Order: sequence, then structure tokens, then C-alpha cells
Amino acid sequence: MPYVNIKVTDEDVTLDQKRQLIAGVTDLLQKILHKDPATTFVIIDEVALDDWGIGGLPVPEYRQVR
Repeated sequence: MPYVNIKVTDEDVTLDQKRQLIAGVTDLLQKILHKDPATTFVIIDEVALDDWGIGGLPVPEYRQVR
């Protein structure tokens, strides 16, 4: 029973893109690891930019200095 958690920043990820991610990850697990899609869980968490850090900075600040 695979469980995959995808975390992305909350910047306009569309429902269609989420559907594609869920289907694609499920397909990969089936093809590569022979896992049953019926028992494969894919969770997509959208994280606020201020709650995501890179290089010791919140994403908005990191983008300003890069």
C-alpha cells in the first residue's frame, strides 16, 4: 500500500495538474514496483510561500536575492 506525499508551493497548481500528478505517480508505482493502483495513495500538500524555506530564507526572500 504505497503512500506518496508531494509538497508544492501554493502557486496556482490547477486541478488538472493535480490529476496528472496523481495519475502519473500511480502509473509509475504500478509499472516500476508492480503496486496495485487501487491501494496507492497520493497526497498533494500545497504549502504557503512564507512556510517554505530555501537557503535559510522564506521563498519570497530567497527569490529576491537570487
